[in-house]
Amino acid sequence: MKTTLKNNITVKDICEGFVYNELEGKGLFGLSGKLTIQPEYQRNYIYAEEGKESAVIDSILKGYPLGLIYFHKVNSDTFEVLDGQQRITSIGRFVNDKFAIRDENGLQQNFSGMAKDKKIKIWETKLLIYECEGEESEIKDWFKTINIAGIPLRNQELLNAVYSGPFVTLAREEFSNRQNANIQKWSAYISGSANRQDFFERALEWVSKGNIEGYMTLHRHDKNITELKEYFNSVVDWASCVFTDVESEMRGLEWGRLYEEYHKKSYNPKKVSEEVQKLYGDPYIKNRKGVFEYILGGSNDTKLLDVRVFDDATKNVVYKKQTTEAEKKGKSNCSHCAIGHDANKSKIWNLSEMDADHVASWSKGGKTSIKNCEMLCKTHNRAKGNR
Repeated sequence: MKTTLKNNITVKDICEGFVYNELEGKGLFGLSGKLTIQPEYQRNYIYAEEGKESAVIDSILKGYPLGLIYFHKVNSDTFEVLDGQQRITSIGRFVNDKFAIRDENGLQQNFSGMAKDKKIKIWETKLLIYECEGEESEIKDWFKTINIAGIPLRNQELLNAVYSGPFVTLAREEFSNRQNANIQKWSAYISGSANRQDFFERALEWVSKGNIEGYMTLHRHDKNITELKEYFNSVVDWASCVFTDVESEMRGLEWGRLYEEYHKKSYNPKKVSEEVQKLYGDPYIKNRKGVFEYILGGSNDTKLLDVRVFDDATKNVVYKKQTTEAEKKGKSNCSHCAIGHDANKSKIWNLSEMDADHVASWSKGGKTSIKNCEMLCKTHNRAKGNR
C-alpha cells in the first residue's frame, strides 16, 4: 500500500460542500464533493452520543493536534475517509451550527456567533492527512489496525468494513438507523444501540446461529436482506407474543437460542403472564433473568432462578436439633440414611458433610424457612432433586 503525507489541507477545504444527513446521522461529503466522509465500511457517527464532538473543536481552538487522518485515494480526484470521519463530521457539524460549545466563560456558543479571530483559527487549521492507495484487501486490513480516536472499533463494526457491499448497506439502513420506528420495540429484547451496530449484530447472530462471519461471507453480495429481516422479526414477534408483559430483565437474553429451542411449543400467554408475576413476587428468587427460560422449559430447572438457599444460622440450628434427636434414637442424623439398611443407618454426619434441603421443594411451593429445612448427607441431598 502506498501512502503520501499531505499537510496543506485546511479545515475550510475539508468543510467546503460538507453534507450531513440528519436522518441517518452521518457525514456524507466534503472537500467540494470529492471526499466521501462515511463510506459503507465506516462506523456510524457516535461522537455526539459519546460527548466527544465538543472536545474536537476545543482542541482546534487551543492548538492541540487532532492526530493523523487517513484518506483512501479512490482515483486521481476522489477520496474516502479511512480514519478520521468522527473528527471531520464533528468539525463539519460545528461550522454548520449543528451544535454549540461552551466558551471560556461557560456560555454556549455556536460557530456563527463566534468572534472573527476564532472563526479564522478554525478555518485555517491544517490537518495532517495520509492519502493511501492500494487494493481493497490492503485498505480493509489497514482500516482494521487503525486506532479510531480513542474509541476502538467493535467486532461488528470491523466485520461491516471487511464485508462491505450491498448486503451490509441494506442491513445498516434497517438495523443501524436510529430513526427506525421499530427501535423501541427491539430495545425490549436487545441491549445496546443502533449506532454501535448492536441490533444488526443480534440479527446476524440469530439467523446464523452464532456464525456471523460465515453468514456475512455467504451473503456479502446479496441485494436483499429478506432472510435476515424475516428471521429477526420472527424471534422478536414470538417473544412478544409469549411474554405479553415487557420486563427490563428481558433485555439482552439469548432470544435467538430460546426461539430455536422453544418456538414449536405452545404457550398460553395469559398463564405465562401470571407465572411471571408470581415468580417476580417471590422473595426467594435471586435471578429474575432466568424466569423466562424457566417458564419456557416447563418450570422445572430451578437452577435458572438461583433460589435463595438457607443461611448458616438456620443450618446450624436444624443440624443441632436433628443430631440431638438422632443420637437419642441411635439413628443417623440424615433421615434418608436412617431408613436404609447399610452401615450409614446410624452414622452421625458432621455439619460439613451435610447440605440443607427444602422438605417441601421450592418448586412445589415450599418456602426457604427454618420450618421447611432439613439437613441431609450430601449424597442423599444431591440424589433427591425436586422429588
